[in-house]
Amino acid sequence: MADKKKHEPYLPPKYEYADAAAVQALLRGEANAIQQKRALDWIIVQAARTYDLHYHPDSSRDTDFALGRAFVGMELVKMTKLDLAVLMEKERPNNETD
Repeated sequence: MADKKKHEPYLPPKYEYADAAAVQALLRGEANAIQQKRALDWIIVQAARTYDLHYHPDSSRDTDFALGRAFVGMELVKMTKLDLAVLMEKERPNNETD
């Protein structure tokens, strides 16, 4: 049987030096393309556990905690897929014309 403790939603995510360096470079505004992708991937996959199963049969609190983490990841994924042209049009003032 798998070690249940490894999947508890309150446990901190795994990370390597390269993950921490990428997130820190992103925060400083100095991340290169590879670091940017690595940082967002770590946040979405490891920290937010966006793609994990969020249901925990033994505890509704664990389920709630897992869903809260995943919500952040889902919002980040959504931001990467928004149609920017549509968003720009929505934000254009009504009296502005081309």
